Parts: sequence; structure tokens; C-alpha cells
Amino acid sequence: MKIYTDLSGYSSKNKTLVTIGTFDGVHLGHQKVLSNLIISAKKNNASSVLLTFFPHPRMVLQKDTDIKLINTIDERIKLLEKTGLETLVIHEFTEVFAEKSALDFVKKVLVDHLRISNLIIGYDHRFGKNREGDFDQLTEYGKIFGFEVTKISQQEINHITISSTKIRNAIEHGNIEEANRFLGYHFMLTGEIVKGKNLGEKIGFPTANLFIEETYKLLPKTGSYIVKSELENETVYGMMNIGYNPTVKGKTQTIEIHFFNFNKDLYGKKIQIDVLKFLREEQKFDSVEDLKNQLEKDKQKSLKIINGTLFEL
Repeated sequence: MKIYTDLSGYSSKNKTLVTIGTFDGVHLGHQKVLSNLIISAKKNNASSVLLTFFPHPRMVLQKDTDIKLINTIDERIKLLEKTGLETLVIHEFTEVFAEKSALDFVKKVLVDHLRISNLIIGYDHRFGKNREGDFDQLTEYGKIFGFEVTKISQQEINHITISSTKIRNAIEHGNIEEANRFLGYHFMLTGEIVKGKNLGEKIGFPTANLFIEETYKLLPKTGSYIVKSELENETVYGMMNIGYNPTVKGKTQTIEIHFFNFNKDLYGKKIQIDVLKFLREEQKFDSVEDLKNQLEKDKQKSLKIINGTLFEL
């Protein structure tokens, strides 16, 4: 997959099949659109192109928003690479860009820059200033500028429409299994392992402290989770706590992972954590010994779930 970080840096000699959107989550609905795009591009001897935006438009247009994203931009790129997409154009979304009219966007971006022959969009796609453009308007512009427009119908799971907003809501409430079903993969956290206070090591549960640089990254609610990671070509399971460590009067939120059967040094390394299942709410215990006993219970429950003797993930 070729990646361009600005529209001005991309030009195509071939005709292109294009889809547009922020694609936060690259969920099953997004994957349906991309699959149609890639298959159609191959059939028509054209290049498959995704035009996406960063920052998220709501971060630019709604200054007071506290929207958090399912993926960091690097995670989004990693997920898109797996789809078979040929070209990814990440265009900076600015207030000036947002002022483009629907016609201006079609003519200057889709036609002049991307040399579009077919635009494939989701059922609810809107574009241009104030989101004034819709499928019908795109179809009319297609007749004028010589490109086709294909609309993908709603993608549903158990009659529930998939959307990035619903997935964000599920993650925020700790409904990780539901979020993972909609995503089609495990929700991930990516960051660097940094030094902590070593309390876990003192009570027999050494932890790796995950620092996520991207402040816009969505985190699950506080509590304990079953997780896994690929560490040195090995799949390693563990349990993660997101919270404030109330038992020892912690004041800042931390992300700590205790890996099962893994004792190698991870400090300074960037790793990906796949979040599998919510275990329990964060609790304040009367003593560190009570905390240690609960962690042992959490570990045994996690191992039973991982080994399939309690129920499957």
C-alpha cells in the first residue's frame, strides 16, 4: 500500500476507484466498502484509492468536542494495509478545506487530483461544506464529470447497524466483546512501556506500564481486562488494569499489564495490546494483601477463560 500524506503529493496515471471517509475503527462496515472497492478496481484495471482525513473533522469543526478515536492514525494505517488497498491518501482536515463546496470538492479533489472513474461510498455518506452533498448530488456530478457512483447498503450484525459511534460507546462502557464483534478484530491499545512504581512486582504481579502518546486515543472505562500481545514472536496473554490504583491512593490514571508466563524486559519498547474481555470494575481494597488476593482470583479466572474451561472468548 502506497501512502500519501497530502492530496498535492498524489497523482495517478491510471483511472481510479475511490472511497472517502475518516474510517475510524476500520470496522466491518468499512471493510465491506473497501472490499467492494478493491474487487471492482481489479475488475476494471484501475487503482483502488481511499481518501481519508486527519485530524478527525469533528476535532476541527467542533472545538469544544472531546471526541476520542478508536484508532490512532498509525493503527488505522496498519489495519488498512491488511485490506489489500493500493493507495491511501491522508489529507489534513482544516477549516479552509471544510469550506469547499460539494461541487468544488468533486471537481478539484475527485476529478482533477484523483482522476476518478468510480466513487464507492457507504449508504450514509455526505460531503462538502456543511455536509451538503449526498448520493443523489454525487450521481448528478458523476454525469457531468464522467464518473460512476456506487452506494453500499447498510451492513448489519444481528440487525444492529454498525457505526464508529456505537463502537466508541461500547468501548467506553467496557462492552469490549460487543465492540470486537463490530470491529471484526480485537480493539487495540498501542504505546511504549515505561517505568512505573513497581508495586505490582512487590506483591508478585509485576506489570508493564503502557504510555500512549496520542491523547485523542479512546480508552475503555476503568477496570480490569483480559488482554493479549505478540511479544518476541510469541502470543502472550495477561490482564490489564486501567485506573487510579485507589488502594495505594494513586492520583493519575495508569494502564498496567501483568503478562502470564513472560518475564523479559520490555522497557522502552512499543507494543500493541489486544483487549479481549472486561473482567471487573476497579476497586479500593482495605489492604495491599486484599488487593493481592483479588489479583490472584482475577488471574485464575482469566486463565480459565483463555483455556476455554470457563467459556470461550
